[in-house]
Amino acid sequence: MEKLEEQIAHLTRAVDDLSDIVTRQEDEITHLNRRVHMLMQRDGEREASTGGAVVMGDERPPHY
Repeated sequence: MEKLEEQIAHLTRAVDDLSDIVTRQEDEITHLNRRVHMLMQRDGEREASTGGAVVMGDERPPHY
């Protein structure tokens, strides 16, 4: 009976530790999703302000 109680105590601690890890990961994922969204918005605004032109590496600049 004592061995079972010891195993339950270890399992309970492991579950608590894993729960803390999952909570931290969820917070980090939420933070990273916000940053990605912000960067995508910023890139979209920058692209819109430049007219959405794509510069190709083999094109001559307009001053030629």
